[in-house]
Amino acid sequence: MADLGARPGRIVAAVGPCIGPGSYEVGLEFLQRFAAEDPGAERFFNPGASADKRMFDLPAYVLSRLARAGVGEAEALNRDTCAEETLFFSNRRAFKRGEADYGRLISAIVLS
Repeated sequence: MADLGARPGRIVAAVGPCIGPGSYEVGLEFLQRFAAEDPGAERFFNPGASADKRMFDLPAYVLSRLARAGVGEAEALNRDTCAEETLFFSNRRAFKRGEADYGRLISAIVLS
């Protein structure tokens, strides 16, 4: 977008429903990849169910990246697709239950 002339300070972004920090458990290799690419990313990881697991706060991480990119306004809806079963499909939830289903995703970038 910036290459096409967008000014980051005029961009408005929203982090829609996604897996939430209480549902997104990852292995240490995931944390290590983020830490190697983005110093300070460790703050978005909390202890998981075991010593080799961490809970990742994806919405907070995305908001921090948007802020660093100079995006003028950004907010998260804070809807956890994994935890809010009556509202959202979750590939993570289906996988944990051994369900044979597939995910659905929609994203939009608009010029207003």
